[in-house]
Amino acid sequence: MEPQPMPPGYPETPVPAQIVYQQPPPPPPRRKPSVFRTLLVLLILLGLGGSMLLNLILIGGGGLTAFESDHRVREKYFSHNRAGADKVAIISVEGTILGGDGFVKREIDRARDDENVKAIVLRVDSPGGTVTGSDYLYHHLRELVKKRNIPIVVSMGGIAASGGYYVSMAVGDTPESIFAEPTTWTGSIGVKIPHYDLSGLLKDWGIQEDTVASARLKTMGSLARPMTEEERKIFQGLVDESFDRFKTIIREGRPRFAKDPAELDKLATGQIYTSEQALANGLVDKIGFVEDAVDRAIALAGLDKDQVCVVKYKPEGGLLSLVMESESQAGPVQMDALLDAMSPRAYYLYTWLPAAFASRQ
Repeated sequence: MEPQPMPPGYPETPVPAQIVYQQPPPPPPRRKPSVFRTLLVLLILLGLGGSMLLNLILIGGGGLTAFESDHRVREKYFSHNRAGADKVAIISVEGTILGGDGFVKREIDRARDDENVKAIVLRVDSPGGTVTGSDYLYHHLRELVKKRNIPIVVSMGGIAASGGYYVSMAVGDTPESIFAEPTTWTGSIGVKIPHYDLSGLLKDWGIQEDTVASARLKTMGSLARPMTEEERKIFQGLVDESFDRFKTIIREGRPRFAKDPAELDKLATGQIYTSEQALANGLVDKIGFVEDAVDRAIALAGLDKDQVCVVKYKPEGGLLSLVMESESQAGPVQMDALLDAMSPRAYYLYTWLPAAFASRQ
């Protein structure tokens, strides 16, 4: 069927139907962000900014004193009158004593330089440590007493043995100056140089010592072979000399043993004593807590109990020092620390573990 022609006047191209557009509905009104949401965003931005700043400081070496490491000692209020001008300072000796020139030494220096400090309470909670480290702290405590002419009273914590008892003798001949808690262990008066013969184990592994030395005694104490009688005699002489000094220091701190050295010899067997046993044998003066030691220090210094401020010391370090310290602790063992731990050394120390496993103070 053929298409019909369009009527006259009708356009040849059909006109499309008109399209009607509808307006979209208006969007709902925007809600104002809540206060919580705003604070959360600000905290996130501040955290990112702070992280970037810290990274820049760590990379560039820093330039802000707030982040720099320091070794200052900060006072912390402990008891009595917070506004008191006169002070009793608590110096804490805690943990194993391997090196004397650490935080305890800085505590001593802080107390020595503070003219308001009129008395010291030495808080000891330590199994002891090296002979030299213990003697170093003892020496500087005695120097503090001489320079400032102030009394020291000892408060023993859970353990004050061997080197911990040694530093307690800093009280000198002051009467009623050593307090032990009811559960304190103390004593362990003696010296040891740890030695371990690993020759049998090394033989099983096919390992032999082949050290080149200038003389035979340069390698004495080697773990790769049994100790000779000559070496043992030399080491025993070192131990005996350190032991004699230990007893001398005790006689200076406990005058009763100066009058009867044999009494001290009976106690200086390395044995550990409970506080009651120590009291009965004259190693301590009183059973009491740190508060009792503080009261005794106040009395010895002739202070007004209501007008004295008792303070403790704590380390104050920058943020950078904390970051670097955490990184160093997480890293590998330092070679100097390993060599130090493996060197023959005399200890005023009460422990069953080898010296290499002892924690550093």
